[in-house]
Amino acid sequence: MTTHPATLGRFFEDYVVGDVYQHPMGRTITETDNAWITCLTMNTNQNHFNEHLARTNPITDGKVIVNSGLTIALVLGLSVIDMSQNAVANLQFTDVKLQHPVYVGDTIYAESICTDLRRSKSRPYAGIVSMVTRGINQDGEVVVAWNRSVMVATRESGIGQNYFPEVKAPSLTEVVAQTEDARS
Repeated sequence: MTTHPATLGRFFEDYVVGDVYQHPMGRTITETDNAWITCLTMNTNQNHFNEHLARTNPITDGKVIVNSGLTIALVLGLSVIDMSQNAVANLQFTDVKLQHPVYVGDTIYAESICTDLRRSKSRPYAGIVSMVTRGINQDGEVVVAWNRSVMVATRESGIGQNYFPEVKAPSLTEVVAQTEDARS
C-alpha cells in the first residue's frame, strides 16, 4: 500500500507560463455573507445593506450590491488552491478592475493564467509566480480582474510539506489487518 502525504497545491516548478488554471470551486454569495463583510469592514455605504436606498441606484439595477471587498476576497480565495497554496508571501496586486456588479445570489468562479516565472534571487527556496486572475459570475460575466505576484516555495525547500503529525497508534494498515484477523 502507498501512503499519500498531506500535500496540497502547486510548488514553483509546477507552473508553466501561459497555462490557464480554472479553479475548481464556485461560491454562491448569500445575504449573510454580504452583511458580515460589510459590518466587519465598517463599510457604511448603504447600497450594501439598505434595499430601499439601493432601489434608487441606477448602476445596481435597484438591487443591493455585494461589497466589493467580499468580491475581491472571494475570488482571491477561490484561486489559492491552484496559485498560492504554497506561497510564502503575497508580493503585489495591481490593476484591480471591478468590471460588473455582483449581487446576493450570484455564484462566483475564478480562473488564472500564469504570466511569468522566475527564481528568487534573495530566497533560494522560492520563486516568483506572476498571474492574471479574474472572477466570473454564473452568467459568464467577468466581475473582477487583477495582476498578482506571489513568492511560492519550491518542492525541494520542504516548505508546506511533511507537516502531518506522526500518529502514536497502530498504522491504519495494522488496524485493518487486526480487524480482518478478528473477523476470521
